[in-house]
Amino acid sequence: MLNEEKIRGYLEKEKLDAFFIAKRVNVRFTSGWTGDDSFILLTQEGQYFLTDPRYTEQADIEVPDYEIINWRLPGKTVGDTVARLVAEKNIKTIAFEADYLTYDMYSDFTTKTKAEFVQAGGVIDRMRAIKSPQEIQYMRNACEISCRALNRLLPEIRVGMTEKDLAAKLSMYMVQEGADTQPYGNILISGANTSLLHGIPSKKAIEYGDFVLMDFGCQYEGYMSDMTRTVVVGKASEKQREVYEFEKQSLEASMAVMKNGAAVKDIYQASLKPLEGTEYPQYTYRNIGHSIGLFVHELPYIDEQYEDLLETGMVMTIEPGIYIPDWGGVRIEDQVLITDEGYENMISISHDLIEL
Repeated sequence: MLNEEKIRGYLEKEKLDAFFIAKRVNVRFTSGWTGDDSFILLTQEGQYFLTDPRYTEQADIEVPDYEIINWRLPGKTVGDTVARLVAEKNIKTIAFEADYLTYDMYSDFTTKTKAEFVQAGGVIDRMRAIKSPQEIQYMRNACEISCRALNRLLPEIRVGMTEKDLAAKLSMYMVQEGADTQPYGNILISGANTSLLHGIPSKKAIEYGDFVLMDFGCQYEGYMSDMTRTVVVGKASEKQREVYEFEKQSLEASMAVMKNGAAVKDIYQASLKPLEGTEYPQYTYRNIGHSIGLFVHELPYIDEQYEDLLETGMVMTIEPGIYIPDWGGVRIEDQVLITDEGYENMISISHDLIEL
């Protein structure tokens, strides 16, 4: 799973001496490190893991192939350690994550070293797009955990329960089913709140006839799942059934064209086909999916404004939705592995409307 050589290949191609890596998920992708507040300086000849005394013992265990350096000395900064390595290793050029590094850290680096810093934001993020067999298995496990947790939660969704209570139970069930104990923010909203694309669970109590939208996932060995299901508490109204059916058709139409070589903008256009001639296209959102891995929203995105093509080995979510302000919304989201022939759906729960 370790990916230092991929990054060294980039350095060789671009004729750069080193890559400074600060983004947490990219530090993990590169080295396997599971902790926090640590950085990597990678060269063709060496690999240096910059951390502080809280993590040095953990680093000895998790990244034994790195030279581990405690940068947090009295009055010192990460820039001081980088400057020392630049001088000792005769480093002239350093790639860095321009989309992530803070201005203060960048200023510290450029003030204290004579190396040229070259913007390389998104480079390692793109490397993460094609998943290894091990990464894919971790995400299958995460999806299975999420599905089991939802099946445990469904009988508890009833009138009077609050969104916050249900969201807390869902997170607990995922951990009990085997997820990492580092859950990320899950969306569980109800009634008219379901038109909010990223609504936050509140103290609102579930009412009879409410839609309940659950957009959630977990981590397994750091790798993410992401799924959405929308259910009705009680008997669905005719309008709810209609909206749900159009959303289901939109999802399945977009999934039908997902395979190696598919253009993301074509997937988006396919999602709109079932809605032609209805009132609902105005209630859609154009970003209807994304890659997923160590982070929930990875590159590429499924959107009409992007030119990306899907490739075998990518793991993508697909989540068109219909969002009607002051009424409610429906989103169904699956997580799929792209193959030469099409896709493998990692989510086992059906798209059919569930009435509780």
